[in-house]
Amino acid sequence: MESTGKLDRGDGMKLAWARLAGRGPVVVFLAGYNSDMAGSKATDLAAFCAARGQAFLRFDYSGHGASDGNFVDGTIGIWLADALAVIDGLTEGKKFLPVGSSMGGWISLLVALARPERVAGLVGIAAAPDFTENLMWEAMGFPERRQLMSEGKLIVPNPYGDPYPVTRALIEDGRERLLLGGKIGFSGPVRLLHGQRDAEVPWETALRIADRLESLDVQVTLVKDGDHRLSRPEDLSLLRRILDPLLRQDGA
Repeated sequence: MESTGKLDRGDGMKLAWARLAGRGPVVVFLAGYNSDMAGSKATDLAAFCAARGQAFLRFDYSGHGASDGNFVDGTIGIWLADALAVIDGLTEGKKFLPVGSSMGGWISLLVALARPERVAGLVGIAAAPDFTENLMWEAMGFPERRQLMSEGKLIVPNPYGDPYPVTRALIEDGRERLLLGGKIGFSGPVRLLHGQRDAEVPWETALRIADRLESLDVQVTLVKDGDHRLSRPEDLSLLRRILDPLLRQDGA
């Protein structure tokens, strides 16, 4: 059974988490932009790990889900710090294997670069490194860019619900953490899963990530009829099949 709680990240901001005890490496789920740990991928992974006795951890970034804070105040750097605080505080020095969805795929890569000695491998689901630049800033017209820079915030459409704000801080902070312009210095095993009907993040992004990674143990799986979420039963089954050998490879 999962235990739950809130972790003070050090400044009074409390981050909601849920975890399962079990054998290592600890599977850590990192959700996407404006998403949370209650989604179908996170809950399916929790059931998968429970059935095999695998340690598992999921959490909400600040401003997301059940965690403290306001979404509009977040940046990639802040959410990366949230992830590291939860991982460092709740995995007790064990090896871990991040599974990142969309923005969580970008943060997973940044986590792997920050803690390379502890990362047993990495799985990206429609991973979206550099999306603040490539998919937000570059998609804006000059009037939108002027508004964002002068007012500090721009409200943009959301295909999954209410419009949400994009902030100047998010864009400028993202520029400090771009990965696809050079080598990504992670040498462990990486598995990238991406739908070719993804309307939010082009599936070619997975190939760019694979090309930039220093690791030679990289596999890309494309789902021809898969969308961005990859949350259908067949998608979740595929994710489990991809993850299982990585866990066995690490001795689980």
